[in-house]
Amino acid sequence: MSTDRFHRLELLVGSAGRARLAAASVAVFGLGGVGSYAAEALVRGGVGRLTLIDFDTIDITNLNRQVHAVEATIGRPKALVMAERCRTIHPQVQVEPVQDFFGADSAEELLGRGYDFVLDCIDQVTAKLLLLEECRKRGLPVIASMGAANKIDPTRILVADIADTTKCRLARIMRKELRRRGIDAGIPVVYSTEEFRPLIDGRSAETEVDHYQQRRAPLGSSSVIPPLFGLTMAGEVLRRLITEIPA
Repeated sequence: MSTDRFHRLELLVGSAGRARLAAASVAVFGLGGVGSYAAEALVRGGVGRLTLIDFDTIDITNLNRQVHAVEATIGRPKALVMAERCRTIHPQVQVEPVQDFFGADSAEELLGRGYDFVLDCIDQVTAKLLLLEECRKRGLPVIASMGAANKIDPTRILVADIADTTKCRLARIMRKELRRRGIDAGIPVVYSTEEFRPLIDGRSAETEVDHYQQRRAPLGSSSVIPPLFGLTMAGEVLRRLITEIPA
């Protein structure tokens, strides 16, 4: 029996593909239900260097959908806990946790080092738009998560160019705001075509960009859809790293 933790990976992608993944540098922005599962899939997928960015701490309400959220980690920084988890999976991985909020003041520090791929798993719309705009300016390959909350049907998850998305309220906002920034297409996203589910208790959900994060109450999230978004993002990144990074 093999003692190589990536033996099954190499059987799938070959030695050259494995080497590309081991040499790759990937950043995950946002380590919630989407980003935490994406980060774990990347380290299990053989990516050699990870930068994990999140300003937040783990809350008890995260336990239903975030891979690093357990009783013992409540109150701890998400980036630090996720980095520790990555090292328990692959002790030799180069993982850098960054407990910071992405914004105009931190963009150069967090993106200036360059990456082979960036995963946008941010919830906050303003930061999300800035990250995608900055990646485009810097020529950094990026994939973005659209709205995973208020969804329950795993069969409706797709990968597409943001210009081709339908039925996702967050994607509609992002398309509109990105066009104002001169970006019409060219950003792959994971999204769901599931119709927006009615909110209970008479709550309402605003769809304008300035109010997207200020609803009367947060949207519900399942234990399935945000993780599947993250796993799908990681799968797309792994596939592209294997095929697009020169040997």
